[in-house]
Amino acid sequence: MIRGKTVLAVITARGGSKGLPGKNIRPIAGKPLIAWSIEEAKKSRYIDRLILSSEDDEIIAVAKQWGCEVPFVRPAELATDDIPGVEPILHALGAIPEKYDYVVLLQPTSPFRLAEDIDGCIEICLERHAFACVSVTEPDKSPYWMYNLNEKGFMVPVTNLGYTTSRRQDLPPAYAINGAVYVADTVWLKEQRAFLSPETVAFIMPRERSYDIDTELDLKICDMLMWKHKI
Repeated sequence: MIRGKTVLAVITARGGSKGLPGKNIRPIAGKPLIAWSIEEAKKSRYIDRLILSSEDDEIIAVAKQWGCEVPFVRPAELATDDIPGVEPILHALGAIPEKYDYVVLLQPTSPFRLAEDIDGCIEICLERHAFACVSVTEPDKSPYWMYNLNEKGFMVPVTNLGYTTSRRQDLPPAYAINGAVYVADTVWLKEQRAFLSPETVAFIMPRERSYDIDTELDLKICDMLMWKHKI
């Protein structure tokens, strides 16, 4: 709870990943990937309740072993590749009888996210009187140096702001969503059906805590970095 407002956290972990099968329970530095999110969420100063949304029996069993509550099984139709990430959250809010002022979405593919990042997102929502907050980081490559190719194969800048400098230091800062933390007012979220809107504010995370595991290479890199961090 924060300033009298209750907070629900939902870890979303489906079992049908095609790019990296079983990724949510693959080992990272001796623990299932999902365990890193569970442990940090339980360290939060503001989260009142932590639950899992999953349709997968094995993921559910692992989450329970690491102390995460599983009050329901996610319907299979909400665990497909083309389902927007907000839909399992909206389902979770309707599947439990208790009502919460804020909901936090935590994806297990962000193992370096800390409790301070979670709490920072929640704090910004209240401090800025914002309906939603998402975590972001500065990308490795500036979008001002990115291009599309037209039908003839010529390069067309992604942005039309006219930045042609060759020095990164001279470019304005840009941020990318890192997938680590999403926070929203529950009533607002049910109306908007999206975390991102013109009313969403950002919480900036360092790049070293913004790894998002999507491929086998991502998994190997994060495993190596996590072991190094633990030593």
